[in-house]
Amino acid sequence: MKFHEMEIKQVEKALETDFSSGLSAEEVKKRVKQYGLNELEEGEKQSALLLFFSQFKDFMVLVLLAATLISGLLGEYIDAIAIIAIVIINGFLGFFQERRAEKSLQALKELSAPQVSVLRDGKWIKIPSKEIVVGDIMKFTSGDRIGADVRLIESKSLEIEESALTGESVPVSKITEKLTNENPGIGDMENTAFMGTMVTRGNGVGVAIAIGMKTAMGQIAGLLQTAESQETPLQRRLEQLGKILITVALLLTFLVVVVGVIQGHDIYTMFLAGVSLAVAAIPEGLPAIVTVALSLGVQKMIKQKAIVRKLPAVETLGCASVICSDKTGTMTQNKMTVTHLWSGGQTWTVDGGGYQPKGDFFRNEKKVQPKDEKALQQMLIFGMLCNHSEINLKGEDYILDGDPTEGALLVSAMKAGFNRPKLLEEFTIMNEFPFDSARKMMSIHVKDKQGRHFIITKGAPDVILGISESILWDGRTQYLNKETNQKVQSAIDNLASQALRTIAIAFKPIPANTYIFSEKEAESKLTFIGVQGMIDPPRPEVKLAVKECKEAGIKTVMITGDHAITAKAIAAQLGILTSKSKVLDGKQLSEMSVEDLENVVEDVSVFARVSPEHKLKIVKALQNRGHIVAMTGDGVNDAPAIKAADIGVAMGITGTDVAKEASALVLLDDNFATIKAAIKEGRNIYENIRKFVRYLLASNVGEILVMLFAMLLGLPLPLVPIQILWVNLVTDGLPAMALGLDRPEENVMKRGPRSPNEGVFSRGLGWKVVSRGFLIGLVTLFAFMIVYHNDPSQLQYAQTVAFATLVMAQLIHVFDCRSEKSVLSRNPFGNQYLVWAVISSLLMVLVVIYYPPLQPIFHTLPIAAKDWLLIIGLSSIPTFLLAGSFLLRKTK
Repeated sequence: MKFHEMEIKQVEKALETDFSSGLSAEEVKKRVKQYGLNELEEGEKQSALLLFFSQFKDFMVLVLLAATLISGLLGEYIDAIAIIAIVIINGFLGFFQERRAEKSLQALKELSAPQVSVLRDGKWIKIPSKEIVVGDIMKFTSGDRIGADVRLIESKSLEIEESALTGESVPVSKITEKLTNENPGIGDMENTAFMGTMVTRGNGVGVAIAIGMKTAMGQIAGLLQTAESQETPLQRRLEQLGKILITVALLLTFLVVVVGVIQGHDIYTMFLAGVSLAVAAIPEGLPAIVTVALSLGVQKMIKQKAIVRKLPAVETLGCASVICSDKTGTMTQNKMTVTHLWSGGQTWTVDGGGYQPKGDFFRNEKKVQPKDEKALQQMLIFGMLCNHSEINLKGEDYILDGDPTEGALLVSAMKAGFNRPKLLEEFTIMNEFPFDSARKMMSIHVKDKQGRHFIITKGAPDVILGISESILWDGRTQYLNKETNQKVQSAIDNLASQALRTIAIAFKPIPANTYIFSEKEAESKLTFIGVQGMIDPPRPEVKLAVKECKEAGIKTVMITGDHAITAKAIAAQLGILTSKSKVLDGKQLSEMSVEDLENVVEDVSVFARVSPEHKLKIVKALQNRGHIVAMTGDGVNDAPAIKAADIGVAMGITGTDVAKEASALVLLDDNFATIKAAIKEGRNIYENIRKFVRYLLASNVGEILVMLFAMLLGLPLPLVPIQILWVNLVTDGLPAMALGLDRPEENVMKRGPRSPNEGVFSRGLGWKVVSRGFLIGLVTLFAFMIVYHNDPSQLQYAQTVAFATLVMAQLIHVFDCRSEKSVLSRNPFGNQYLVWAVISSLLMVLVVIYYPPLQPIFHTLPIAAKDWLLIIGLSSIPTFLLAGSFLLRKTK
């Protein structure tokens, strides 16, 4: 027999516990050994050592290791040491970033880990939830998170919000009686509370029946541990680039060896020259600089309230074409707020958002004082009295403790200047009839200072109207006839059409010294006062974020468990829903196959009354249409859709640990605008990666061509291997890294998302690499030939001039790489990091050329002042020649 099918005494016996005193300390120790700690397993975590070594699996890194081996075998130990140093630096960068993201998530998890009250050795004590054992007696009240799966043994007006498991945000009323229906679903297990769910009303006591992976949440979490993550577009592109480069390097080595042997050189010398060219063909700094760019982007995102869990996933954001976002808390404030009040034919509006008790009341667009409006005043006071919630000031934030609907009623009264503790000095609560989902109302019996007794009732307007026999109208109580009833119903419908959730307030005077024993007796023949209309208002920054996403070619889709009317109203306010958009609800989704949904999904902007399993169907339909989908979620049941999406986004505040584990991105503030900021950062990171790939490869093409042309012309080598390596690792490295810090261009969020199939060399990048590289190689060779032919005995001097020309041409060319158009289209000093990087690289080259102890190592000689004019003139040609052609095209 299962626990939900047992009587309370049977549960006590089966678990070998004592409901009156709880478990003893000795028994707890035994059960910890037997059952383990109350924690969700996170799958097999990599040790720090394995995580470090996993950084060396990248294809480009393997290519560099091969180059290290060859350099070492040929006795080029300086080359080998330099390359291995870059590889190790790259490994450490990736390792530290992934560890930092892990620690950020762990800190977040520890913040959300609840403390629970348990009965042990006859005393109630507070313990961390991970220390709960099976058989522990636990108590919980409004605002508490349930720490384990619990069979309820006491329930007082207890309601629990189970959306983390069921996706349904409406709280569930709980009972203690055994269930008789067979195999109930989680949503139907009314006598059980589940790990990770939240108490929204009342209080209760229960006994832990399952902990850790044995809980309902743990069982779902287990399904995710075998899921495999997919490679990001950038990983695939860089792997392809690595394969291209190794192929080029092997071909060049072979070509140089063959040409050299034909020209009469010995094989060993030519093989060494070939390896020098292979080293020139491989941008050794590329993996490190990519990692640095991603890492810096991640740090920016953390400042913008987003944690990236896996480093390469950053740039996937730049491909996103659809954001599927939850409404509550992400697009809205998740703070129910009263905006309209109606009583006796009059409508008032109140401004101010959230739980801050500041706002003004208006009637007919004119500001009024609530205490001058008798019906309004009475409705606000009675709504505050018939209430269990509290608003507390913590730091600068007002925090709700209790039910969101009651919190909204409380704040509307506080805005009018009323205070619950002071009201309780004037009114004494004699009895209470708690809210019940069957009755859809709550009532209290109060006595005021004058000794008058009242019943105050709040609840669903249609139900309250049905049990009212009179109404407050124009300050007087009058009989509720058919005509008046229709007016009230019309007012309720009008508020509902504005997507407002409505709560009615009613009362009735009763004789003094009367004690009412039943709800039925209390909740009859009431006087209807009015209705308060409330909504979870949109976050003010989301509308602009949606607009910017639309301009960026990214469609925003709202997915919510809320009613279609509410969803449509919020979506329209935010600019998501247009006249051409469609709305689908859960019932329609259930009747559709994925293929059916594919046919209409492009036209749908709002999915309402959606269950978590529908989210997976929506993701698949959008992906089948070729979209890159970002999907937000917070519950355990959202995890499969988060995992299936191209970019899974979990909520940091309301999100479950399981949702966070399944995600690529965690929002610390649960805010839609943060997703937009992350996408903008993702796009910029990718563009910056393209910039330094362009810079590094153009530089490498220049190096390859200057060496290859010299060999084909029968000239001595213009550069020695150590000079090539110095350029690749030091001179190129700093400016390339600075390009990774470049600010976004103005149009980064004005163009459509790039295709995930877009190659690294798309949009003309391949041509720019080859054309600039060709010119850099050509001017370097010219500089070498001019100086060498003037005095062939001064080969080392000619090589130094070629080395300086190559460096200067690249340092000027780096400014051209900041824009897709031309060096003249952006302010060259707009990236201060780049300016300082270029100055630093230039100083380091001058040190290598003019500092005597380094000259033998780098085979350099001091350059005469007159030759610097030749170097600067030639090195300016590749950038400014092509900039001039750009200007000519523009003027035409």
